[in-house]
Amino acid sequence: MMNLTAAEENYLKAIYHLSDGASKSVSTNDIAAEMKTKPASVSDMLRKLGEKEVINYRKYYGVNITPEGKKLALQTIRKHRLWEVFLVEKLNFAWDEVHEVAEELEHIQSPLLIQRLDAFLNYPKFDPHGDPIPDEFGDVKARPRIPISEMEIDQSGQIVAVKDSSAAFLRYMDKVGAYIGARVKILDKVEFDGSVEILVDQKKSIFMSKDVASNILAVQS
Repeated sequence: MMNLTAAEENYLKAIYHLSDGASKSVSTNDIAAEMKTKPASVSDMLRKLGEKEVINYRKYYGVNITPEGKKLALQTIRKHRLWEVFLVEKLNFAWDEVHEVAEELEHIQSPLLIQRLDAFLNYPKFDPHGDPIPDEFGDVKARPRIPISEMEIDQSGQIVAVKDSSAAFLRYMDKVGAYIGARVKILDKVEFDGSVEILVDQKKSIFMSKDVASNILAVQS
């Protein structure tokens, strides 16, 4: 499997996410917004990725990731999420502190290191934010989950992931006492603005906005 530069891996990972797992085309402007750069810079990178046959790019028609590109993107995502598990479980990082460190570590080019890291962590299936970790073959174990905002009054479930993994949102989660693995029950939903009241672990009541509730994913029970 070919090696990409760190910048190329970052772009490929962004294209994979924007394409919903390689299921649709992505525009240059969307990539520029995601990478916080100018469309002209994106075009130059797309040319390089096209030459390496990890994307197909036609001007005005958007970008499609190739099967080889998808495989490489999932490899980078796998490394990132395994490093996040390591940082939280073994080095006692908080879950809002790991993203930037993992962004650096994900570019280490050593398949053997990642195999041994996976084994050392006892083959985790999900990262600290609840996102699935692709296995060494690129397979991803998905599980049905819905935003808390879509649950009905008196429905119960377990928080399994967050859609927003920004440090600010994760610190908010810590502040209100909502965490991955917490049991929740919908106590009330406000018709006016969609805000919700939830009961956490059968002991703590929390009010949250619809925006917050839509970024917390749960498995119903």
